[in-house]
Amino acid sequence: MKIAILEDYQDAVRKLPCFALLDGHEVDVFTDPLSEDEMVQRLADHEALVLIRERTNITASLLARLPRLRLISQTGKVSGHVDVEEAQRRGVTVMEGVGDPTAPAELTWALLMSAYRRIPQYVAHMKAGHWQMVSADPAHNLIGRAVKGDVLGIWGYGKIGQRMARYGKAFDMEVLVWGREASRDKALADGLRVAESKEAFFRQADIVSLHLRLNDATREIVKASDLAQMKPTALLVNTSRSELIETGALLAALTRGQPGHAALDVFDHEPINPNDPLLMLDNVVTTPHLGYVEHKGYELYFSAALRNVLAFAARDGAE
Repeated sequence: MKIAILEDYQDAVRKLPCFALLDGHEVDVFTDPLSEDEMVQRLADHEALVLIRERTNITASLLARLPRLRLISQTGKVSGHVDVEEAQRRGVTVMEGVGDPTAPAELTWALLMSAYRRIPQYVAHMKAGHWQMVSADPAHNLIGRAVKGDVLGIWGYGKIGQRMARYGKAFDMEVLVWGREASRDKALADGLRVAESKEAFFRQADIVSLHLRLNDATREIVKASDLAQMKPTALLVNTSRSELIETGALLAALTRGQPGHAALDVFDHEPINPNDPLLMLDNVVTTPHLGYVEHKGYELYFSAALRNVLAFAARDGAE
């Protein structure tokens, strides 16, 4: 089969042990983001696409322009980035892979700690010759703080949220949970405190960490009015999906100073424009969507995705 692996920004996949599974197949690895027209031009002869999570949008119009495509093999679970119904209508098989909450939970905790202690800001200013400086703006040149005793608010008590709760407990934090009724019931069963309301959740938490799937029910579920409930000292952490927050609300809230800080791994448009206003704020710590970008996780994701390609090729050849 002729196989394309799309948007492998760091050219990491061909260095994984599992890449050898594709020996004998013709494989192209594309490292740059592609427009629809570029994908049509470069992928016209490919029969299978391997997607890295939700980086690539597979739309109905794109599927109509790739008549030789027979398989989409997804690392992790399929989300709204693939028009599954249109793929099925055109006879394109979509195969899901596996996931693991470890890497995104660890990245979330690393971001949380970095933002709380202002580590990236201290490092950047130290390299510029400024000792123990967070910001040239006196309003943001504030020392960090320890997490012990503070309230860690977790919205979404799934696999990642549950790990975050354990991390918080290990650091002597008070954990406060919000989410669907099933999530709240699970948190109570685990001996955690559940907020009386969404308003109380945002008002009481020193840190709010979002761990929700993006769908029609959760899109823009965090409103400007929710952010306005947060303390001026509070931190918002989002490593899930940027679209969970009402468009424009976070930038406005951070500029206003409520919440006072944010730690972000996800953005409305990725790769983010280097001139994006969020990147200019001294009270924001950012990473380039690294939640799942980690060697052990990649090997897990791609082992499953590439084995799905082989299984499809074997089945297709036997028919």
